[in-house]
Amino acid sequence: MHASTVLLIEIGALLFGLGMLGRAGRRFGLSPIPLYLLAGLFFGRGGLVPLSASEDFIAIGAQIGVILLLVMLGLEYSADELVGNLRSAAPAGVLDMLLNALPGALFAVLLGWDLKAALVLAGITWVSSSGVIAKVLGDLGRLGNRETPVILSVLVIEDLAMAFYLPIATAVLAGVGLLGGLSTLAVAVVTVIAVLVVAIRYGGTISRFMSVKDPEALLLSVLGLTLFVAGVAAELKVSEAVGAFLVGIALSGPVAHHATEMLSPLRDLFAAVFFVFFGLSTDPADMPPVLLPALGLAVLTMLTKVATGYLAARRAGIALPGRLRAGLALTPRGEFSVVIAGLAVASGVEPKLAPLATAYVLITVVCGPMLARLADYAWFRNLIRRRMAARRPTTKPLPSAE
Repeated sequence: MHASTVLLIEIGALLFGLGMLGRAGRRFGLSPIPLYLLAGLFFGRGGLVPLSASEDFIAIGAQIGVILLLVMLGLEYSADELVGNLRSAAPAGVLDMLLNALPGALFAVLLGWDLKAALVLAGITWVSSSGVIAKVLGDLGRLGNRETPVILSVLVIEDLAMAFYLPIATAVLAGVGLLGGLSTLAVAVVTVIAVLVVAIRYGGTISRFMSVKDPEALLLSVLGLTLFVAGVAAELKVSEAVGAFLVGIALSGPVAHHATEMLSPLRDLFAAVFFVFFGLSTDPADMPPVLLPALGLAVLTMLTKVATGYLAARRAGIALPGRLRAGLALTPRGEFSVVIAGLAVASGVEPKLAPLATAYVLITVVCGPMLARLADYAWFRNLIRRRMAARRPTTKPLPSAE
């Protein structure tokens, strides 16, 4: 059978199966993300029915999926809202780093790994998955909630921090020295600042170049601009996710509204491919030896993420249900963690790091969307209220004057 024919059969069967899984998940009130990941494990390396002809196609589709998820998030907010949220969420970003990066580094030290592996594991546990969280927020209809800007601010700070972390980690793993790492970092900083300035100051001008009267031209223009900026950002050692998000921020008015409507089906398609690809790249046979350490690390750092979101939302003046939703939504790790682990694997740092990172990310990605639903249940909110009320000191009544 011809290779192109096999490709069509594999892609068609895969997409049809994902559609049925998504329908089944929503019928039982579940996010389809864990089902997509399990499908990837089923068809991936070491799975029961490996996909061979479509692996490269799925890899490119997965990259596009992350880009579309982030540009759609950016379209929800203006440049002024971004700057305001970043200013207000800067303390939460520092707290996020301390609560979530340090446990990863300390865990690596406890396992007897060297400082390079500790630096890598710190990055893996630090950064939440923007792609997974964007999908969860959309599935649960929370994009307009009061806590969503707080969640996005934490995610954007993490993504921007990755623009500085990745060059440093790459330099340390490659052993190029301090000067080489600083030069790479300088390029990343200049790129991020330049994109931010263009997005904030010239976003309206960019939007005026695009006409909403021609849907086909608008779709091609927005999609092309997003992929171009994301590719340039990645080439300059800045995350393509940051570039895509800033493109969404730069577009405003009717252009942003119509682009959201047209890109939504493409986002859903390629986002599903992204989650499947993550499962495809994982060999289930490598995970059992590191499953217990990964589970312990996942439980610990999911708790620290809940604390991060809770405290950030409380600082923004959001009520208890919104604080819980913010904290629970931030628990999944994903695309950045996989990228960081890939850097370590390429440099040959620690052989057990890759399966540990894979198992860790899978645990958080599967549990995260389920945990995000807890805040919607009244019994859970009432339980938290009772626990908090029990911890408050009771004031004794003043003695009455005789």
